[in-house]
Amino acid sequence: MLSDSTILVTGGTGSFGHAFVPMTLARHNPKKIIILSRDEMKQWEMAKLFKDDPRIRFFLGDIRDRERLYRALDGVDYVVHAAATKIVPTAEYNPFECIKTNVIGAMNLIDACIDKRIKKVVALSTDKASSPINLYGASKLASDKLFVAGNAYSGGHDTAFSVVRYGNVMGSRGSVIPFFMSIRDTGVLPITDARMTRFMISLEQGVELVWHAFEDMIGGEIYVKKIPSMKVTDVAQVVAPSARQEIIGVRPGEKLHEQMIGIEDAPFTFEYDEHFKILPSINDWATSQERIKDGRKVDADFVYSSETNDEWMRQDELRAWVERNKEKLGAF
Repeated sequence: MLSDSTILVTGGTGSFGHAFVPMTLARHNPKKIIILSRDEMKQWEMAKLFKDDPRIRFFLGDIRDRERLYRALDGVDYVVHAAATKIVPTAEYNPFECIKTNVIGAMNLIDACIDKRIKKVVALSTDKASSPINLYGASKLASDKLFVAGNAYSGGHDTAFSVVRYGNVMGSRGSVIPFFMSIRDTGVLPITDARMTRFMISLEQGVELVWHAFEDMIGGEIYVKKIPSMKVTDVAQVVAPSARQEIIGVRPGEKLHEQMIGIEDAPFTFEYDEHFKILPSINDWATSQERIKDGRKVDADFVYSSETNDEWMRQDELRAWVERNKEKLGAF
């Protein structure tokens, strides 16, 4: 599907974009990948990595700017929406800015994609959008709802919208593993709570889930990858086995455990071999066999949360992953 197509990635200079671009070039050989972002220095640095590849284009712009989006989407077939205000404290202290990007920006993109007759759009979401307790999560829940409803909002147009939801992305900029690595020489690692657990997904798995969504989607689905959990204390033990772990308490807006599917979504959630799919409750789409395909309905009290997960990552598995990826951890 993506072969010989033109793909636009919003926020494409971030961790996801740095994984998506080389993987997609190698696997699907698209005609063009356009990186839309607002940071010229990040574009400059990323461009150096792909300076000999004519398939890569950079477009300076902001999803808050509707007119710029319309220009950026000229000739585009598929869109991956990765742009967002993501840091929880940043959103709490700058709420208007968070809403402008995560909600108004999503509305702008939906309108522009419909008008420019984009074929399919996949938006990246977060575990924090499930039963949100902070503004970032609430804004991403609103964004998810917008993209799902965009399939009805598009009217007679053929543009389809779906969402993929991630937990903790291993090694991404600002995440726990590179953070622990950056301070391990101090001999002390801060642990918010000894009970804390997190889902563990690699950037490569995240990219593959986006590919799957493009292939599988009809419109309105939220895809959740089946991935292992890990205690944060075990992550700290792998990164710095000799460091002292200091309990500092849960920070404002932080959850003890990551949840990607809440009990309220259970009536509309279906299980597959490698992922779950939350179908929309609107327009009877949750009973659409075209969307359900070979899915199995989950139990009425089903919750997909990191502390009750059936699959757990062992310390030796994480240690091997860190060794394979240590040169690029937190680089993008």
